[in-house]
Amino acid sequence: MNVANGPTLLGVDVVWVATLLSGVAAAAVVLAIYAALSVRDPMAKRVKALNDRREQLKAGITASTSKRRAKLVHKNETADRVRDLLSSFKMLQDEQLKAAQIKLLQAGIRKKDWAIAVIFGRLMLPIVIGGLMALWVYGLDAFPEWGPIKRYGLVAGTLILSYKAPDIYLKNLITKRSDAIRKGLPDALDLLVICAEAGLTVDAAFHRVAKELGKAYPELGEEFALTAIELGFLTDRRQAFENLSTRVALDAVKGVVTTMIQTEKYGTPLASALRVLSAEFRNERMMRAEEKAARLPAIMTVPLILFILPVLFVVILGPAACSISDAFSGNGPGG
Repeated sequence: MNVANGPTLLGVDVVWVATLLSGVAAAAVVLAIYAALSVRDPMAKRVKALNDRREQLKAGITASTSKRRAKLVHKNETADRVRDLLSSFKMLQDEQLKAAQIKLLQAGIRKKDWAIAVIFGRLMLPIVIGGLMALWVYGLDAFPEWGPIKRYGLVAGTLILSYKAPDIYLKNLITKRSDAIRKGLPDALDLLVICAEAGLTVDAAFHRVAKELGKAYPELGEEFALTAIELGFLTDRRQAFENLSTRVALDAVKGVVTTMIQTEKYGTPLASALRVLSAEFRNERMMRAEEKAARLPAIMTVPLILFILPVLFVVILGPAACSISDAFSGNGPGG
């Protein structure tokens, strides 16, 4: 008994493709419903981190003896073991550790122990991933048709990429976080101007702006809230502003910090300086948007050539090609 085949398009069963696309669409609908029902407050986790930072600052101020401070410090045994291992290999330098901690702060990771994990990853990832790649290429003869140069290039590239993997991951996090902070900075400065003109102190203004912008720009709200906490607890207010410029890898934030330090030092009007900075940042954001719009025609050239023009040629020249083929094969109307 012969089973009739379904309709095909370019050799592909249409019913099978429609079934597959229906399954993908159903899965997308379920995922969208789950994402809509499981929305969490973006500031919940950040508020917990800010409270921990407040307790650390409070502990550093109130703890007068080394014994009381030791009770407040929670040691991580795993981090200590990794630290001892890296120290035995002479790979744990203070400058390198400090640079890793700054990158973690700029990425939004507050735990300093993760800096040791980053340095440890630079040591272990090339050994593990590079060793497995060398075993696969040379030991198991994965690519017998390749020459020695290609094999060496694959192994060397894997080693370099695995060594740079932690830094690439951190750089990606820093870039995303910096872009999110850059988008909300003009609005934050406008609110700071309103708070300053209303008579609020600097720490109260930062706290109010963090509360108002926490849900729209959670990264910026977290940084401003942490700055407000440090302004209230640190004895040197300049240090709180410098910590803000260290935690955010943006030149715009460094300009704001410089302005805040100068107003604190010389007593210049804060509202007028922040208003000028806000207008400058808004113009800069508009210029970036215009730059992206100007690059759009050049970016669309490649998709136009690869996807749109071939389809257009098939639609226009397809009937003519079929007619010419029928004419040459003798199947035309006059054949």
